[in-house]
Amino acid sequence: MQFLKSYFLLIVLLALIGFFALQTDNFFSFITLSTILSQLPALTFVAVGMTLVLIVGGIDLSVGALMALSSAIIGILMVQFNMPFALATACALLCVAVVGASSGYLSSWMRLPSFIVTLGVLEAARGLSYVISNSQTMYVGPKVQGLTDPIAGLGISSMMLLAFLVVIVSHIVLNHTVFGRQLIAIGSNRKAALMSGIKADPKVLMVFVISALLAGLAGLANLSYLGSSDPNAGIGLELSAIAAAVIGGTSLMGGRGTIIGTFLGVLIIAVLDSGLAQMGMSEPAKRMITGAVIILAVLLDKWRVKQ
Repeated sequence: MQFLKSYFLLIVLLALIGFFALQTDNFFSFITLSTILSQLPALTFVAVGMTLVLIVGGIDLSVGALMALSSAIIGILMVQFNMPFALATACALLCVAVVGASSGYLSSWMRLPSFIVTLGVLEAARGLSYVISNSQTMYVGPKVQGLTDPIAGLGISSMMLLAFLVVIVSHIVLNHTVFGRQLIAIGSNRKAALMSGIKADPKVLMVFVISALLAGLAGLANLSYLGSSDPNAGIGLELSAIAAAVIGGTSLMGGRGTIIGTFLGVLIIAVLDSGLAQMGMSEPAKRMITGAVIILAVLLDKWRVKQ
């Protein structure tokens, strides 16, 4: 069944590529491919984390803000404190992991709705990124831009390679480990999972930490792509991540999801965004179409549940 869903998504992806290739003159150009590949890592990281959160029956609306916060922390540490890139990145990831752990604790042990918790974290993290950066874009320079340069002999950047690695490892963990099966059990029926001896609270907390860490990596990807940290980065990214996950077969009700499907959903959204831009669609029109795609994805998820 998973294979058939992935096959269907692949057909949709190829149909979109064919449509935009016929409607525009340069869709198959190297520049278009390079642009799509350079923007893919951030959404891939966030969408994989969102998939895991949705599988356990939660939702994480803070990922876009955490992406901006991670980028701002790396920028400020490197520019104003002359901290080495690796150490600055480690500090940023540690900070967002603490935020993710807080969201997980409030959602699991305190039994607060993850929607409300992460909505609050979204506002707090976004505000903190403005404070850290003084609401200004901070130029970091070539120290990080090399991460988006194609690797000789591979044709893809190190950030895209890391995104592929995250997809593969997450797929293996979800489908071939005890931890992955426990996540699905928790999302399917939390009470039954507890009765079978699964400690749900630590698992849910860990999933939120993973989601936050992947959002932090998305901040690094965005920073390396732009060469600067932008406190406005990631606005609306959580919606694209949810759409990619649901398009890929993840249930909003929990208990079902695939990482490979989510990655295909990411590709569909990336191709849709790039194709609409090349067709000359305005930003409001693109947002309207993206919103329609999200609604269709939710309707598709509801139809899947009834099957």
